[in-house]
Amino acid sequence: MKRQTYDLEERLLEYSVRIIKIVEQLPNTRAGNHVSGQLLRSGTSPYPNHGEAQAAESPKDFIHKLPISLKELRETQRWIKLIQRVPLIKKSELLNDMLQETEELIKIFVKSIKTAEKRQKESFKV
Repeated sequence: MKRQTYDLEERLLEYSVRIIKIVEQLPNTRAGNHVSGQLLRSGTSPYPNHGEAQAAESPKDFIHKLPISLKELRETQRWIKLIQRVPLIKKSELLNDMLQETEELIKIFVKSIKTAEKRQKESFKV
C-alpha cells in the first residue's frame, strides 16, 4: 500500500483523482448515474474548498469555509458505503481503502476546525 503523504493539498488532489476513477466504474443505469453524479460532486469538492479556506480573508472566513470540506467528505463516505452495499461495482471491497482515507481526512478536518476555533477564541482574550 502506498504511504500516505502529509501534504493535505496533494492528499486531497489524489483523493479527487481516486473518486473520479470510482465514478468511471459505476454502471450506466438510473441508480449508477444518480450515485455517480452525487459522488463526483461531493468527492471532488473537498479539494477546491480546501483551496478556498487557504485563501480565506480572515480567521473567521477560514473557520466558515473549512467545514464545507468536512461536510462533503461525510457525504462522500455515505455514497461509498452505498456503492459497497448494493454493490454498484465489482470488487466493492476495494473501496475499503477509500473509506479508510475518507475517515482519516474527516479526522484531519475535525481537528483543524477545532484548532482554528480555539485559536480564534484565544485571540479575543488578549
